[in-house]
Amino acid sequence: MPTPPTHLLVDGSNVVQAWPDTRALARRDREAAKALLLRRVAVLHDYAGWRVTVVFDGRGEELHIEAVGDSADFACVHTPAGATADDVIEQLVARAADPAACLVATADRAELSTVEAAGAATCSPAELAARIGAVDTRQSRSVARGNAAAERAWREAGGKGGAS
Repeated sequence: MPTPPTHLLVDGSNVVQAWPDTRALARRDREAAKALLLRRVAVLHDYAGWRVTVVFDGRGEELHIEAVGDSADFACVHTPAGATADDVIEQLVARAADPAACLVATADRAELSTVEAAGAATCSPAELAARIGAVDTRQSRSVARGNAAAERAWREAGGKGGAS
């Protein structure tokens, strides 16, 4: 049986506040800091194939789920006003078909303990940044290899073909 893909659950405000550059940006523009976090974790979705859910605290009366891009497995969630991101993340882990496939990124010790007890893996915001950096590097190397192969093939063909 194949291993299910990782489901990354990010405590959005917690991670934004933990990373110095997003924390500084959030002081000026919360939406820009949120967008930067989503762009950074996108490599884990787009290249590593992870399911990604970034959860932010309270926005309106109902749970608000926005797809990020065109994919159903990359979402930005805003909790209802009476709930916290911790509450929603803990519920998602508890209801997961395989909690061991969940990876929760937060610096909140109480949340870490709760999701670990439910069977999820955890990482700190710094560890999340390191994972993003490692996947970013792998993606860049893969693109460079592809570009080099395409250039070799173009040269071997005598530089012919292609657009005129």
